[in-house]
Amino acid sequence: MKAYRVEQDQRIRLQDFDPAAIGDWDGKKAAGRKKLATLRQELSRLQELLYAENKHKLLIILQATDTGGKDGVIRRVFMGVNPQGVRVANFKVPTPIELAHDYLWRVHRQTPATGEIVIFNRSHYEDVLVVRVHQLAPKTVWKRRYEHINEFERLLADEGTTILKFFLHISRDEQKKRLLSRLDQPDKNWKFNPGDLKDRALWGDYQQAYQDMLNRTSTNWAPWYIVPANRKWYRNLLIAEIIVGTLKSLNMRFPPPAENLEQYRPVLEQE
Repeated sequence: MKAYRVEQDQRIRLQDFDPAAIGDWDGKKAAGRKKLATLRQELSRLQELLYAENKHKLLIILQATDTGGKDGVIRRVFMGVNPQGVRVANFKVPTPIELAHDYLWRVHRQTPATGEIVIFNRSHYEDVLVVRVHQLAPKTVWKRRYEHINEFERLLADEGTTILKFFLHISRDEQKKRLLSRLDQPDKNWKFNPGDLKDRALWGDYQQAYQDMLNRTSTNWAPWYIVPANRKWYRNLLIAEIIVGTLKSLNMRFPPPAENLEQYRPVLEQE
């Protein structure tokens, strides 16, 4: 997992990361899926523990280019986890009310409460990605946002939020394949957005924006992981391993029970 983590002050080149990589799992796809099923069970147990202990908060941020697999990660990794303890926040085009506030206002409102896991499907990083690539704000505006974001996430971390950020890295050829599959399969036609082709034409600009985002905003308190996402099964496995490992590191415990529980047994048995 360390191979995929961007360390603070590390300067990476996105082209050095193979989006089709599968680590040590070559020829072990079936075993990888079996391992994912085990990790899901562990994640379910840890989520219950997180909720019961009510001391920690977990924020998971998913960023990717179009067809990168954010929805798939949410479905596959969190399958079977109690939905009462997990919440997904989507960030689309800002509403007039949101535009009347600073760009982090709508984001801060969605951060996790104690005992909660929140997944950002896209996030505040759109304000240094889409805003930059489509020139929706001057460079002087979006460039200073890197530091805003770092300090915002430091605030969350200082207040007890554990932050994991995943960039789902796919190749341009893989994106083409996924877009075509949306045209070929009638039950996926609804997912095809003609606007995605406009962003695809700006592939190089987006890759540079993602690279700068990773270099400027991966910190000790909110690290980025570059997840090879061409192979969906490996993408899900890697993310599940990182989340489970992070939750285990919190050393959570169930709250102590009420004293002398057995005294209540006769009361119940006599009903």
